[in-house]
Parts: sequence; structure tokens; C-alpha cells
Amino acid sequence: MPRLLFLNLPVADLAVATTFYTGLGFGLNRDFSSLDCSCIVVSDAIFVMLLTRDRFADFTAGPVADPQAGTSAIACLTAESRQEVDDLVVRALAHGGKPWLDTMSDGPMYGHSFADPDGHVWEVLSMDRPL
Repeated sequence: MPRLLFLNLPVADLAVATTFYTGLGFGLNRDFSSLDCSCIVVSDAIFVMLLTRDRFADFTAGPVADPQAGTSAIACLTAESRQEVDDLVVRALAHGGKPWLDTMSDGPMYGHSFADPDGHVWEVLSMDRPL
């Protein structure tokens, strides 16, 4: 069985966050969603669990950090092409995301980034060669 990744993110408004991520073209797994969380399907192996801040707090030993106050993590997704990188960032901005850093082009790598409505940072990266 391949390893799966579940990225748990606290969100201020579950409906807004769910609309944002499904607007990027990702699916919603209703079987693992509820009134206080949405399971976003990025790929067969990557899931983003959007949790209300109160529900997220049930899984922490300390306070829930505010991603608007400072960057604590950067999630990076790969893309098949430079065009797919640009397309995903355009969709993110059209659905309430915010620009983060400018595009980056370094040899075989091309990337761009955005922040979701809660301030969680995402980078999208295309590489001309496999890892």
C-alpha cells in the first residue's frame, strides 16, 4: 500500500476554505467530511483536511497558530508543466487566494506560489526531470 499524506489545516470559515480548494479543481470526499471538517482530495495519495479552528484545537497540545501572522510551513505540489503551474495559481487567485512570491525559474525547475484565504502557503513546482 502506498503511503498517504493527510495535511491538516485550521480554517476560519469552513465553507470558504472548501469552496477555495474545490475551485482549484480538487475533489471533496464527503465520507470523511462533516460540519467541522472537509476532506479535500488532491490526488490518490494526498488529502487536505480542512478543520474549523475549534476542531483543529482538539488535536493540538497548545494554541492553534495563525497563518496570517507568520509562515510556519510551505506545502509544495508538483505540476506536469509550467502551464499547469500558472493555471493552478490563476485558479487560486480567482477563488480568493492571495499572491505570495513571484515566479521562480531555476534551470529545470519552475515554480509559483499563493496563500489560501486563511494564509496557508502553497508552492506549485514543475521540474523537467524526475526526482
